[in-house]
Amino acid sequence: MSYAPEVEQRLREEAAVVVDRYPTGHSRSALIPLLHLVQSVDGYITADGIALCADILDLTRAEVSAVATFYTQYKRHPTGDYLVGVCTNALCAVLGGDAIWEAVSQHVGVGTDETSESGKITLERLECNAACDYAPVMMVNWEFFDNQTPQSAIQLIDDIEADKPIHPTRGADTVHTFKEVEHVLAGFLDGHEHEGPSAGENSLLGLRIAEQNNWNAPVRTGSEQEEDK
Repeated sequence: MSYAPEVEQRLREEAAVVVDRYPTGHSRSALIPLLHLVQSVDGYITADGIALCADILDLTRAEVSAVATFYTQYKRHPTGDYLVGVCTNALCAVLGGDAIWEAVSQHVGVGTDETSESGKITLERLECNAACDYAPVMMVNWEFFDNQTPQSAIQLIDDIEADKPIHPTRGADTVHTFKEVEHVLAGFLDGHEHEGPSAGENSLLGLRIAEQNNWNAPVRTGSEQEEDK
């Protein structure tokens, strides 16, 4: 491994904290957060990171690589400080997601899974992020930017390139860097976990209407529950 000794020591110490959260004999379940831990240091899943995870969890490198290449949150190439995703799945696409993607891609000068010349921005096309009530949606380091337009998306890109603080629609008050967010996804809180609303008003509209009309979900009978078994 080519990690500097002090970096490897910190990785192993934090990895031990993560592994300790799982029952004895199930340490391999810690692989998901450990891969995020690797990205919090390297910015993507490196060969050294794969080897370290394999050594810590007593897995083969092939087993670690199989997980790292399956999930799209794990990157196999260096990632910019800000991972900017544009949802182009069905609803977002028809409401403007495709137009936003074309505008952003042309403005940055790169395609999906590619990084800008400045190294600040990596672009990617996103599948559904379960935010259809705010379509079209973008995400920056997993934070939501709702109801976007090509113009607002380009302004967001310009703000990132100008090192201006960027503020998501929901969630953390300010978007933090890719590596910082990856450290949180590895399981280490950063003090910002309680910022922002848990759900936006659009998401709660159905609940509000139900409460106003005293609507409740139907109660399932015992026979109906038995039929489902």
